[in-house]
Amino acid sequence: MLLGFSILNLVDIFLVALLLFYLYKMMRESGSLNLFLGILIFVVVWMLVSQVLEMPLLGSIFNALANVGILALIVIFQNEIRHFFRELGSQKRFKKFFRFLRGKSKNTQTQDWLPLVRACQNMSDGKVGALIVIERDQHLGDYIETGERIDANLNRMLIENLFFKNSPLHDGAVIINGNRIVAAGCVLPVSHREDIPKQLGLRHRAALGISEVSDALVIIVSEETGHISIAQNGEFHLNLSPEELEALLSKSEE
Repeated sequence: MLLGFSILNLVDIFLVALLLFYLYKMMRESGSLNLFLGILIFVVVWMLVSQVLEMPLLGSIFNALANVGILALIVIFQNEIRHFFRELGSQKRFKKFFRFLRGKSKNTQTQDWLPLVRACQNMSDGKVGALIVIERDQHLGDYIETGERIDANLNRMLIENLFFKNSPLHDGAVIINGNRIVAAGCVLPVSHREDIPKQLGLRHRAALGISEVSDALVIIVSEETGHISIAQNGEFHLNLSPEELEALLSKSEE
């Protein structure tokens, strides 16, 4: 120990700095950076008034605002809070640990993505817009209920027919679980991030939105350009070739 400063204090400072950096990065990606900086300034002033200057009257006002503000922050940042805990739970080490506790080994059977890749390639060639959600560990029951139940085997022709321009379900999303098409015409949450490229339309915003609140992998086929893209963990992989699409789908199983 040196001047009352121990290794534990250094660890404490490092962890707080790491947490602040992660929050800063998350808020910047969600377009809420100015709000985050405003809250950070409020906290610094609050600590300065309460702990350093010891001003009881002003400190009590800040304390009251902070108590009410915690509930307000939960409401304002509910999507970011969900994203934080989803990211924490989506770490592969944690998943392996929980699978070990459950005593269930992961299914080693490899998913055949070829029908889906061929369907996306054909729709890309024909500039048919499509939005396909692949359900993973997190169940998407709330979003499945917004569409029509299909419960059919994963089939290239069926996928193409669902997104055919005269189909009543072509505007919504198709949700797939394993080798089953669960539902079609589903409504997804739209991302309101400000850093989304202007040329990307509503399908891309919906794809990014569901990838921000779940661990789903989402395929988008652009109706304007025919480009194939993927949204995953709040990020885009744009303008993919069929080979790159299949590689990303296979990698998502690991």
